[in-house]
Amino acid sequence: MTRVMQWGMTAVGVAMVAGAATLAAQAPVKVDMKDAQGQSIGTATLSSSMGAVHIQLDLKGLKPGPHGLHVHAVGKCEGPGFTTAGGHLNPAGKKHGLQSPDGPHAGDMDNFTVAADGTAKGMVMAKGLAFGSEPNSVFANGATALVVHAGPDDGKTDPSGGSGDRIACGVITR
Repeated sequence: MTRVMQWGMTAVGVAMVAGAATLAAQAPVKVDMKDAQGQSIGTATLSSSMGAVHIQLDLKGLKPGPHGLHVHAVGKCEGPGFTTAGGHLNPAGKKHGLQSPDGPHAGDMDNFTVAADGTAKGMVMAKGLAFGSEPNSVFANGATALVVHAGPDDGKTDPSGGSGDRIACGVITR
């Protein structure tokens, strides 16, 4: 009976360690967001729950009003235009926009709003993204980029929702 009890406790211990490893893989990821001059404008903290990626924004120094926010396919943020981030993460080859019947890209999400003082503190949820090793993961190809656009995303115009220039960027990596 003692041997069975010891084996059972060992199995529970292994399961607990395996569970801890799984939880560690899901730990939040902090992304340093930079403007076109390479100056930090704050952070975005990504986490995963309920089948979506949640992005907690804490940004400053932005023009007040709505802005588009997308996950781009390449984990490079070279200013001033951040074109090195490539297009939106779109492994399924869909059209752009949460309102598009042929979309959305995995990296499409709702706009966020910057307050009159140039700050943005809030949560954006990305239902098309994952946090693991799937093709739609924020860690696809080793890294992706979180990009803030100058204006709002209209939710339907391909390829970028008419959201304008890329004004801030941060590399998403484990």
